[in-house]
Amino acid sequence: MIKIQVPEAARKIIEQLNTSGFEAYVVGGCVRDSLLGRQPEDWDITTSAKPDQVKEIFNRTVDTGIQHGTVTVLIDHEGYEVTTYRIDGEYEDGRHPKSVEFTGSLLEDLKRRDFTINAMAYSDREGLVDAFDGVKDLESRVIRCVGNALDRFTEDALRILRAIRFSAQLDFNMEGETRAAISVIAPNMAKVSKERIQVELTKLLLSDHPGRLKDVYENGIGPYISEHFEAAGKRLFEAERIVGLPLKKHMRWSGFLRQEEPEDAVRILRELKLDNETIQQTKTLVSLWKTEIPVHKPAIRQVMSGLSPELFKDLLCFQKVFFQPPDNTRLKMVEQYSEEILRDGECVRLKDMAVTGRELIDAGMKPGPEMGAVLNYLFQMVLEQPECNNREYLMKSAEHFLKEQG
Repeated sequence: MIKIQVPEAARKIIEQLNTSGFEAYVVGGCVRDSLLGRQPEDWDITTSAKPDQVKEIFNRTVDTGIQHGTVTVLIDHEGYEVTTYRIDGEYEDGRHPKSVEFTGSLLEDLKRRDFTINAMAYSDREGLVDAFDGVKDLESRVIRCVGNALDRFTEDALRILRAIRFSAQLDFNMEGETRAAISVIAPNMAKVSKERIQVELTKLLLSDHPGRLKDVYENGIGPYISEHFEAAGKRLFEAERIVGLPLKKHMRWSGFLRQEEPEDAVRILRELKLDNETIQQTKTLVSLWKTEIPVHKPAIRQVMSGLSPELFKDLLCFQKVFFQPPDNTRLKMVEQYSEEILRDGECVRLKDMAVTGRELIDAGMKPGPEMGAVLNYLFQMVLEQPECNNREYLMKSAEHFLKEQG
């Protein structure tokens, strides 16, 4: 008999539901990941108890999705989603059921799930419930829809991207009927919100097999995400090399969009509702990664002055992965020099300069373009000659600059 190590809190919830006369199991991704020897992120529980009955049994609950049967039970400051067995009604928008019907049958609940590997339930009392051969598909390393693949994807088009994302995360192949159904239902992706699409694409890019992004294009999904996303796919060379980048969102998106013009990369990410920080970091990397940084400290300080220390390191890492041909000797020297610059406390930020705008104002200079020009002149001087970052020297240099400007 298969044994899964269920966390103590989740086990107590199941036991309490059982004691109250209801069935209860951990279900879905936590069962799949446990069987694969992976650490589950969440432990979701399914039960024959109705939401109001769950709330009666437990002292601390939150109505997180009560219209769909989900109540979060709080134990030891952690939340566990407890969802009533349900049958989904008709899907009218290609994403959400118009209604849900609670049921007393675990099997009916498992039937509505997307893939066989996600349609397994477990309890210490009953063991593993695997009505759709999920274990067999785990062993065969395949992604297969529960029941009819066309039906599952028609119900919820986001499952198309989930199938590809799971194949990338788990390094599984897609079963034939499941793969064939993806191309047929791909147009329904136009009904899915860009935010949900972005979440799946980001998880795919952050997987161990980001090259599976090609499956999005090869199965005809790209045009239904966005016109510009589709165009980017035509310039997607050596997608598998993205795996050489760290597991950082902006790094992986930059790896995918590196052949784009910076503004085109920004437009694609904005269409997909990425956060502003990721968009700006990606724009910077896409703009700079082809720029060869000389092994010369003034030039290195110049590049560092426009980036955070972390993003400068990301840029060097990016170049190590994608420069053709690899120029690791030069990049290692640039990296070494940049570390020396930071170690020696050399000024690479305007805010670290020994003279500030406030001091120039105190010396009688009026705020405005002229003062901005003075600060930039002094900053460029310090980047070229860090030993010049001295207040007295810089104030005299500012006076000299103003006299020369007339």
